[in-house]
Amino acid sequence: MSIRDWPAGERPREKLLAKGPGALSDAELLAIFLRTGVAGCDAVTLARQLLAQFGGLRALLAADEQQFCQAHGLGTAKFVQLQAVLEMSRRHLAEALQRDDVLTSPQATRRYLQAQLRDRQQEVFALLLLDNQHRVVTFLELFVGTLDAASVYPREVVRSALKHHAAAVILCHNHPSGVAEPSRADRALTARLSAALGLIDVRVLDHLVIGDGETVSFAERGWL
Repeated sequence: MSIRDWPAGERPREKLLAKGPGALSDAELLAIFLRTGVAGCDAVTLARQLLAQFGGLRALLAADEQQFCQAHGLGTAKFVQLQAVLEMSRRHLAEALQRDDVLTSPQATRRYLQAQLRDRQQEVFALLLLDNQHRVVTFLELFVGTLDAASVYPREVVRSALKHHAAAVILCHNHPSGVAEPSRADRALTARLSAALGLIDVRVLDHLVIGDGETVSFAERGWL
């Protein structure tokens, strides 16, 4: 039976309009994105098969082009469309940060940084550069490492802060292992960067470590 032959209340699009997107399952949301199924398989059934194949919605969204396009029912056009949707989501989160003092929007800051770094397969060290009212100037990815390490050079961090006339920064990096607990090296690096930035009157407001489902804040731990 085609989806168009389902009762109206069970069709994903109609269900979304009537109850909102939060009422839909992962498969129903993915089916709306797919729009159509394949021969002998409606969009919802195809969505369920894809979720099982990838191991869930998050893994599907994080798949690279080759992994994504090899899946039955997907392809380059769908991959491009998905990347555009994900980038719009990241830009939406960035716009929300740019309007406000980040210190009054800690959850928005975490959501934005999680969206940027959580699913990266390599360790990435980045800066959220802020003006004197603690509003976002820009987000910079400075260093990309291997699976479990990144070389971070204080002079490059200082240079970036000066270039963008930052008054404060939030340091951030991900742990591809998924475990957000900071290491001794993370704490030592934070101390070095705080000292280097202090010489040019740029304050380090926080250092956030992004894990799989958790984000650790140095400020909340009392380490800054």
